Amino acid sequence: MHDPILTALFLVFVGAALGATGALFARQSMLVGYILLGILFGPSVLGWVSSPDLIKEAAGIGLIFLLFLLGLNLHPQKLVQLFREVTLTTLLSSLIFAAFGFGVAAAFGFGTGESAVIGAATMFSSTIIGLKLLPATALHHQHIGGVVIGVLLLQDLLAIATLIGLQGLGTGEAGMGDLAALVLGPPAVIACAFLAERFLLRHVWHRFGQVQEYVFLTAVAWCLAVAELGSVVGLSHEIGAFIGGVAVANSPISRFIAESLRPLRDFFLVLYFFALGAGLELGMVEDVALPAAVLAGGTLLLKPWVFRLLLSRVREKGELATEVGVRLGQMSEFALFIAMVATTSGVIGARAASLIQVATVATFMVSSFVIGRSYPSPIAGTAALRRD
Repeated sequence: MHDPILTALFLVFVGAALGATGALFARQSMLVGYILLGILFGPSVLGWVSSPDLIKEAAGIGLIFLLFLLGLNLHPQKLVQLFREVTLTTLLSSLIFAAFGFGVAAAFGFGTGESAVIGAATMFSSTIIGLKLLPATALHHQHIGGVVIGVLLLQDLLAIATLIGLQGLGTGEAGMGDLAALVLGPPAVIACAFLAERFLLRHVWHRFGQVQEYVFLTAVAWCLAVAELGSVVGLSHEIGAFIGGVAVANSPISRFIAESLRPLRDFFLVLYFFALGAGLELGMVEDVALPAAVLAGGTLLLKPWVFRLLLSRVREKGELATEVGVRLGQMSEFALFIAMVATTSGVIGARAASLIQVATVATFMVSSFVIGRSYPSPIAGTAALRRD
């Protein structure tokens, strides 16, 4: 019997292996290979994978595990210190990027409402690109990773507020209850996570921590449970998973958990980037090619410069500030969510949504290529820069 899901997985992973091989021979990021493969196999070209939405839903689990594993490497005291350092940088940079995106859209004839949504989509950087390409072995990069995580988490909160606002515009409701949940949700999830770790997980892991299969099973369950709790109170699954990771960061088996969940994370992230390429509608590319090129090119040039300037003002060294800026110099997967919600809510039309999609994918590809050629990463284009 023909199983479309099994066939899709066969195409994704056999193709991803071939695409990654070609990307590495060409000294490019493997992520570029996954996106190009998705475009090739997706509905717009060969049509071998005709329903990328199903893959994309499963692929979102990869981002959940990514944030959970990052939380495992951050102690609560360090996280508070990072938030103090990057809050002003995040807010100011978001305003600058939003103004840039609004200006580009308005210059190409989009209305005020659509320009505002395009500006909002330009504000954020990619959690996956920023963190997937960051090595964790060197102390220098652990500090860079902390700064990157702090900026991205604050951006995620802003993105959630933006999505709530767009949903409110579409339904005609103010959405104040959702905004209140956004304010009260994080403390509630944090309290629940730390209490459960203190009075439940700590004891069962102390007693059965030698059984590796049990630790793996309970770690996955814990990650997904706190992620779901975050979603229930109005946050994203990803922020919930991050809180779950931070809650168990002090556990003596946190390193084992991180190592055992890494292959699971990578499995779903391959699906994510494939689905990203497969979901791109090439038929709309020609219509938005010029504004998308300006928006993507301007974003790639502006974001590194702005982050360097702002981080230098909070006493980060120039070299570190530059590297953080380059690693955050793309648009975000949240831009795709914003485009989808705004389209569903009737706030923007298909052309504006296509502009956001094309510009986002373009920045993903160029940014991952630049990072892989310029800075250490697990999938760098040269052996000298390839670090895990």
